[in-house]
Formats: sequence, structure tokens, C-alpha cells
Amino acid sequence: QVQLVESGGGSVQAGGSLRLSCAASGMGDGTPCMAWFRQTPGKEREGVATIDRGGSPSYVDSVKGRFTISRDNAENTLYLQMNSLQSEDTAMYYCAAGALKRKYGKFGLLSFVCPGTHEYNEYNYWGQGTQVTVSS
Repeated sequence: QVQLVESGGGSVQAGGSLRLSCAASGMGDGTPCMAWFRQTPGKEREGVATIDRGGSPSYVDSVKGRFTISRDNAENTLYLQMNSLQSEDTAMYYCAAGALKRKYGKFGLLSFVCPGTHEYNEYNYWGQGTQVTVSS
């Protein structure tokens, strides 16, 4: 049973920084992909960043250059370092884990990749969330 527990949220002024953590348990070979999503009331869940077991990251455009996703596989912990925070970053932040998905490239070549930031429904396991509030 995969369990994800986020921490590190809080209130910060615009321009400030926060570091989110996600402690994972029950992770196995079937859940190599991890990600951060965020959601504000009345809006759809938005992908922030994903990372595969090897540490290769992917970011949504709005956070590139400001946020850094990383993971410590030995400690089963996912991180999100958030710098230069803006009021638009205010949201509940969720940690997620999931399996690789099939991707067919040129000439029908098959590869296995982590679901992207726009594919939240491909992630099977979710934490309870941690609130981030940025005041201007």
C-alpha cells in the first residue's frame, strides 16, 4: 500500500522560498514516477513537475527556472524547492506517484515514460496535500 505524506507548506511573502517534502512508503518497482500537482478552489488540478526514478525532471512552463523537483530514492522522499514565489503559486500542493506509460515514437518505436504534468489522471497514488500561501 503506497502512502504519501506531504509537509513543508506555509505562508510566505512574494519573492520568498519554500521547500516541500513528500515522504513515501510502500513504493515498489510499479511506481517509479513521482510528481507535484497543485489545485486552487474551483480550478482543475494543475501539474507542476514530474520526475522519474533516474531523476530526470519535467516542469510546467509557469514554474521553469523557479522550482526544482528532486528525489532521494534511498530515503523514499520527494522534494520541491520553490523560489521566487508569486501570488499565483498559492494553492494546495499534492504529491503523486504512478507507473510508467507506453509511448510510441517515430517508426512505431515503443518506450516507457512517466506521465506528464498534464496527465494527473495517470497517477494512481496521492497524498493529502500541503497548503502554500503567497502574499503580495
